[in-house]
Amino acid sequence: MPDVIWDLHCHLSGVPGRTPLERIEQIFRYADRVGIERLCLYMGMPWSQNPTPEKLRVENDQVLEVLKHYPDRLFGFVYVSGEHVKASLAEIDRCVRDGPMVGIKLWVAKKCNAPELDPIIERAAALKAVIFQHTWFKTDGTTYPGESSPNDLVELAKRHPEVPLVCGHTGGIWELGIRAIRPYKSISIDLAGSDPTNGFVEMAMRELGAERILYGSDAGGRSFASQLAKVYGANLPDEPRRLILAGNLRRQLTPILEAKGIKV
Repeated sequence: MPDVIWDLHCHLSGVPGRTPLERIEQIFRYADRVGIERLCLYMGMPWSQNPTPEKLRVENDQVLEVLKHYPDRLFGFVYVSGEHVKASLAEIDRCVRDGPMVGIKLWVAKKCNAPELDPIIERAAALKAVIFQHTWFKTDGTTYPGESSPNDLVELAKRHPEVPLVCGHTGGIWELGIRAIRPYKSISIDLAGSDPTNGFVEMAMRELGAERILYGSDAGGRSFASQLAKVYGANLPDEPRRLILAGNLRRQLTPILEAKGIKV
């Protein structure tokens, strides 16, 4: 029996199409080839590094549009920004509390250790939304002004020790990312985006345990196949593999899905 696969990390970017619907249909074509059942989708087309409140709403509307057509294939995460806290709280209420979305996405507008993020984290946690924070260690001087590292996420986790957080990309340089978040049980890692190098998942298993590892692709910026290779190429027993590919994401989504009456 094939593995159930839920992809934590997908975008409308990186694939052809004039509209969100045209693009998600392209993404489904590729996802279907490798057996991905459900995808988490966030940010619009084109996405913005430091969006205005108006742009946040536009990008979230694009995700809402495709969610309306494919509620059985997609989970939506609302795009929010620490630069615009009031607008972000309003978007969380509109898209999560009063809408179909089940998580929040924070990117590079404001470092996640900034206290401005606290109201956003508190609102998301009250709604049981999954909280995904992009992180990256940059060694070539290309770090965005508000880009977070796993170390910044650790500071946020210390202020909110009971709130589950996802360390997006495991910080890119995954050896450093795994070590940075290792002591903080509330932080899980996302496998998406980096090269499918040997040893990534094995190290994460050894240092974090299978329950803190979530498969994601970063499609269409990365291919599904290259990112699935991290899991299928790893030396894993069957049960940890199943947890990484879908079980852990299902567990993290269960509280909000149950609160919304969504059955999967």
